[in-house]
Amino acid sequence: MRAISGDDVNRAVAGCLAALRPAVDRDWTEVGAGGLEWDCHATAVHVADDLVAYAANLAGRAQDAYVPFEQRLDEGTGNAGLLQVIEATGALLAAAVDTAPPGVRGFHNYPFGSADRHGFAAMGIAEVLLHTHDMAEGLGLAYKPAEELAESVLSWLFPHVQPGPEAWPTLLWATGRGELPGRAPVTEWRWRNNLVIPAERLTLTGLRPAVARDLRLGGDGGLDWPAGGPYDGTREAAGLLVKAYEAGVHRPEFGVFALVRHADGRAIGGIGFHGAPDEDGRVEIGYDLVPDARGQGYATEALRALAAWALAREDVTSVFATVERDNAPSHAVVTRAGFRLVSEAGDGGAELAYELRG
Repeated sequence: MRAISGDDVNRAVAGCLAALRPAVDRDWTEVGAGGLEWDCHATAVHVADDLVAYAANLAGRAQDAYVPFEQRLDEGTGNAGLLQVIEATGALLAAAVDTAPPGVRGFHNYPFGSADRHGFAAMGIAEVLLHTHDMAEGLGLAYKPAEELAESVLSWLFPHVQPGPEAWPTLLWATGRGELPGRAPVTEWRWRNNLVIPAERLTLTGLRPAVARDLRLGGDGGLDWPAGGPYDGTREAAGLLVKAYEAGVHRPEFGVFALVRHADGRAIGGIGFHGAPDEDGRVEIGYDLVPDARGQGYATEALRALAAWALAREDVTSVFATVERDNAPSHAVVTRAGFRLVSEAGDGGAELAYELRG
């Protein structure tokens, strides 16, 4: 899997500097930045502010708000100095991303209150790519970033957006900056970091399309698995996530989660939804564990956590799970999690259906 990294942040910043340096002698305060309300100087300051804020939140493990400080340019700083600030703050974010341990998260307000190192890298790259586009457009400069950078931003931050033939035009369209044949104009948009749900001994970590694709293809998804993992059910679920993403119908919060064990940081299984809630508010859950992690209560713990998260939503009224009739351990899991048997399912009643209601 091509994981997003600090090197990608540095590449995005290098492309920004190369694009804007030809106009360094112009008055950026007199030039609007594309379709933004800001001028090019204010937009460049915004990019630097975001880069250093993301670095601080990740490195400082901010939990409830941004780290309380403000960056300020020295009086009389010109455009060349401003580009130097962007280069330096980009390097700070790159270093924070590359040195953050797996699983560490820092505050970001949308949509779930936090982001991991990959999320902060992707957000920093998005800020650089998109606002360099805005400034270059206002200054009449040519700019087109590396296609793989735009693709990384889409697959890590825009799991709800159907991929297009090319990543850069798709990213511009998804952020209200361009048109895409066959798709309506975008007037409001947000990116989406992955959802994590805490449990007592586990963290349920939402899989992004890039991770799911790697799992489907036989990789480890950038996760540390014990021997025997990931199990076939997790790979199959990851494949269904990728299909939904490519079809433009993926709802990230109703996707697939890796079960990451607190004790050693290893992924020991997967759990997730078979899709978004139906019109009656019914949603179905499936799960599996690597063989070495079974019989220790992890599946019950994960099922309780995910079901509780779902039933706390207004669009979910009941959670279902179907279990093969002869799978006694799984029957015990759903029963301990509070589900009750409601019907037979499958061909000839080969499965039993369990329900948990809010």
